[in-house]
Amino acid sequence: MRRALLVAAVVAGALAAIARSPHRTPQLDVTRLATLIETEKDHVTAVELAHWIRDRKPGLRVIDLRTPKEYAGTRVPSSVNLSLRELATRELTRSDTIVLISERGGHAAQGWVLLQARGYRNVFFLRGGMEEWVDDVLRSPRQKELSRYFGGVRSGDGC
Repeated sequence: MRRALLVAAVVAGALAAIARSPHRTPQLDVTRLATLIETEKDHVTAVELAHWIRDRKPGLRVIDLRTPKEYAGTRVPSSVNLSLRELATRELTRSDTIVLISERGGHAAQGWVLLQARGYRNVFFLRGGMEEWVDDVLRSPRQKELSRYFGGVRSGDGC
């Protein structure tokens, strides 16, 4: 009887240690994720991101998930280049506003899910990816001031 109680106590202690582990993966709340997606609170537009960068939003962290070759070309100022695999394991500051970028937005959306699964909450992805950044910030006649701020050249502008 004493042996059975000892084994039960050891098992209960081990389970308690695991349950309180700081490295435990949080439960993924798919209903919460679906609500964020439906209400479009999972992404930002290129113009919103441009304003955040220009206005020096505190804690803004921009992560570009494209290949190093793609990143070597046009990139969003202040961004860092990581692979999805690196994103899955890199420790980030939980209070930061994290914006993920990919070429057209697909990999960034997948990265958003990875970070949500890891318990990060203030995460967004650039909706249309680098294509939207180039079209809506660097070349947009509607965003003349932002285009000039980020060094964009508008067609027919002569800049």
